[in-house]
Amino acid sequence: MSGRVVVVGQLARDLVLRVERMPATGEAADAGLRREVLGGKGANQAVSLAQLGATVSLVAVAGGDDVGDRLVAQAARDGIDVSGVVRRDGEPTGLIVEALEAGGGWRYLQHLPPATLLTPTDIEKAGSLFAGAAAVLVQLQQPPRAALAAARRGREAEALVVLDGVPAEEDHEELLAVADVLRADEQETHLLTGAPPDDEDQVRAAAEKVLNAGPGLLALGMTGGNLFVWREGHLFLPLGDAPVVDTTGAGDALTAALTVALLRGDQPPDAARYAVAAAALTVGHPGGRPNLRRLRAKG
Repeated sequence: MSGRVVVVGQLARDLVLRVERMPATGEAADAGLRREVLGGKGANQAVSLAQLGATVSLVAVAGGDDVGDRLVAQAARDGIDVSGVVRRDGEPTGLIVEALEAGGGWRYLQHLPPATLLTPTDIEKAGSLFAGAAAVLVQLQQPPRAALAAARRGREAEALVVLDGVPAEEDHEELLAVADVLRADEQETHLLTGAPPDDEDQVRAAAEKVLNAGPGLLALGMTGGNLFVWREGHLFLPLGDAPVVDTTGAGDALTAALTVALLRGDQPPDAARYAVAAAALTVGHPGGRPNLRRLRAKG
């Protein structure tokens, strides 16, 4: 696959603690497993892309602390161009703590203050990375003005523009107009379409309106699977029967693999199956850090 993929999103220290059950108020629980890794949705997608063979640049924010030093160095070792990672002197790097139950349930505690988020100025400074990009992945959990600036850069570069999340109300129409692909998880599917995520017919009908606004392909999380909708058709792919340890990062792997498949020319049904296979490889271990090299060999 030729061409650079630019990922615009979150970088954070990801701390995973696995417990048998969540403690009640005033109680403590021992963690049977502890993992500290490079995380955040943007970094997870960038790592996934690199593992799948893409040339990838990450536009994100790290603090000026030792944690930021370690995470940026890890991203570089993962094969990611980190020249677009902004360092905020005097600010801490973002932190996401995941408390994971043995049965797969999870809760997040996160410290992602405004200084850990991207600004339009950050996007402007990274402008050279967007020139000639094959794809731009924009995490809509970032501030709306920064997300819109990144999406515009992708459209100006004639790149494949992939949105992850639900467009903010004030930029809803413009973001959809510049998008080629939109990925939403189950909760976001409801916010985007207004339809219950357990009713495929209603979601599909509502998805047609979203397609008319701009994107050519939607990847929508549903109860029990993922629904892919494009102008000429649709495909529902149910969740597999492999044991699920942790669903964290599955959507990031799906988004990255879908991008890779589309860039290499796969048609939507094949791209969808490849994306779902990537997600399935990610739910079998604790934490959101992907391990997709096996899928790359198959792809």
